[in-house]
Amino acid sequence: MSNGLLQHIKYPSDLKKLSRDQLPQLAKELRDFVINIVATKEGHLGASLGVIELTIALHYIFDTPNDLLVWDVGHQAYPHKILTGRKDIFHTNRQLNGISGFPKRSESEYDTFGVGHSSTSISATLGMALASKLKGDTQKQHIAVIGDASIASGMAFEGLNHAGVTDTNILVILNDNAIGIDPSVGALKEYLTKAKVGVKPRTNNIIEALNFDYFGPIDGHDLPSLLETLEKLKATKGPKLLHVITTKGKGLKQAEENQVKYHAPGKFDANTGDLIPKDNNGLPPKFQDVFGHTILELARANKKIVGITPAMPTGSSLKYMMQKMPDRAFDVGIAEQHAVTLAAGMATQGLVPFCTIYSTFLQRAYDQVIHDVALQNLPVIFCIDRAGIVGADGATHHGVFDIAYLSCIPNIIVAAPCDEIELRNHLYTASLGLDHPIAIRYPRGRGHIIDWKVPFKSIEIGKGKRFKEGDDIAIISTGTIAYNVVLALASIASETKIGHYHFGFIKPLDQAMLTEILKKYSTIITVEDGVIKGGFGSSIVDFANQHLFKNKIITLGVPDHFIHHGTVEELHDICGISSEGIRKTILEHL
Repeated sequence: MSNGLLQHIKYPSDLKKLSRDQLPQLAKELRDFVINIVATKEGHLGASLGVIELTIALHYIFDTPNDLLVWDVGHQAYPHKILTGRKDIFHTNRQLNGISGFPKRSESEYDTFGVGHSSTSISATLGMALASKLKGDTQKQHIAVIGDASIASGMAFEGLNHAGVTDTNILVILNDNAIGIDPSVGALKEYLTKAKVGVKPRTNNIIEALNFDYFGPIDGHDLPSLLETLEKLKATKGPKLLHVITTKGKGLKQAEENQVKYHAPGKFDANTGDLIPKDNNGLPPKFQDVFGHTILELARANKKIVGITPAMPTGSSLKYMMQKMPDRAFDVGIAEQHAVTLAAGMATQGLVPFCTIYSTFLQRAYDQVIHDVALQNLPVIFCIDRAGIVGADGATHHGVFDIAYLSCIPNIIVAAPCDEIELRNHLYTASLGLDHPIAIRYPRGRGHIIDWKVPFKSIEIGKGKRFKEGDDIAIISTGTIAYNVVLALASIASETKIGHYHFGFIKPLDQAMLTEILKKYSTIITVEDGVIKGGFGSSIVDFANQHLFKNKIITLGVPDHFIHHGTVEELHDICGISSEGIRKTILEHL
């Protein structure tokens, strides 16, 4: 690549010096650059490979960053980052103190809007376009690039609905590749598929019904066609939508053929595209797989059980139930609000709905959790995946707020099992029937128990466990962070003086056990993998204050600022909840 075009491109101003005939060669070099870096550093691959030509065309035709470009979700923005001043540091992508895996306003003026969750681009871009209009700037362009899976979300339609009654200079580019992370689903997907096979949706076009000028579909890998069309649209006033057809993983055979796996494939051979196998023999399963296999096992014994996920059947492992019981497991697309209220509706009819949603995405359905589930006291079972620090995806994806945002809601039970077996037992207990909704939170990745398939055991709601008796200091942990506490205690010579208690239920608290702890120990250290403000530790402090206990209580957890990207271990250490961080806190108070 030393004699190539990409080495001379640092910013879009350099890109514009190339002739149009040179752009296909640049696309090849850019695609190779992404493949070579992601092969060893990991990250989101398929989505970025699918927009190579589109990214080049956008920065070539439009005057970025003066023209405002927003990438929905942002996991497809690697080519954008490389062409906007970050090529030389792209190898630090998603690493501690490196660049973010998603567009981030503080990182570059070319990142006009911070993203990470889906379907926000149209609303944000419309806001920018209305601002330009109010300021009298009629020449500025405003472009939102959104995928076919994301445009099916309610928020995207809210943005389209508003934009269609404005005369703003907004261009929505629909990147249609028939897949998000998993294959796209729903009626809109079927509608768009017809356009791909030549049935041009000009009659009764849903986009034109929303007062947008519709253009396309065109081949999103045909640079001359992209350039010609974007040049035309640049001079077209008012709301408009360009429908482009792309292939996720374009240019890497394996990524095109296995689009789900190569969304974020881990390490692979850049020359062959083959995944570098991981030796998982003898390793515990991922918590997601424990959930997936357990709900299938439970569903076989209980015909009332149904599973629901908003667009994450593979990530959440609900795929196992979907494969075996497709009529009882539902992928509703990127529609968290709908997923929660759908579960509520099912619960009113006597079904037992397991609604599995990533912690960071459940935030998007907060009103539905309160209004449609908790207020009506419907026994929906929320399986909150990716709880706690998740690592390289960073601040947009950490599941650190759920303890705080759920604990304040009346009627809801909040549970945090310490390991895979307790997770199974929580799921089993919930399946037997509860009088309240329950949220069961568990982390991303592997636990520590290999032989987890043990017979089910019902758990008493609100009951804690004493892991270890002590004399001077009590550690109270919740969830799988208990493992870090165990490691910390094992490294302290005087650990016999330290008690360790596990509260598998954050709400309701085991008040009897907590009272005993507060009476016996003068110093209490709480440990959680969520935010300190309003979290588990706060509930312990509140209880002590209400009952006039005067213990010294130290709360460990995620501090009151956003935590960015790095490995889980690095970020635990920054938050003081790694085994070493916990050990240091204990020693300070012995």
